[in-house]
Amino acid sequence: MIKYALVCDQDHEFEAWFSNSDSYDEQVARGLVECPHCGSIEVRKALMAPAVRTSRRKESTPEHQLKQMASKVRAHIRDNYDYVGDEFASEARAMHDGEKPERLIYGETSAEESKALVEEGVPVAPLPDALAPTPPKKVN
Repeated sequence: MIKYALVCDQDHEFEAWFSNSDSYDEQVARGLVECPHCGSIEVRKALMAPAVRTSRRKESTPEHQLKQMASKVRAHIRDNYDYVGDEFASEARAMHDGEKPERLIYGETSAEESKALVEEGVPVAPLPDALAPTPPKKVN
């Protein structure tokens, strides 16, 4: 289906749907397309911009914007934080207690251990899976 912007000889503008371009040409030639405002069958296509789907339109969807934002957050964490793996709780505690210098870290811990860190006043925050960067690969 194709939608055309049309205009009659009285300059009334309207839209109509057709199966294809040939269908439009045939119906106009037979006098089957008429202006809904005045009934004129002297109808022609109006200038119009095509509605073409592009990657730019996809990029403007809220879902795509959220995915881009999450990707930026993951990249920021990966590039600026140290990955400590399953040593996260002990590293966070050691920094909180002054046993190790403070630095930005990320890693894994259990829900129970995470709760214990919060109760101890250690500043931690869970990362939703959508924001958590893929841990770096271990080099043997």
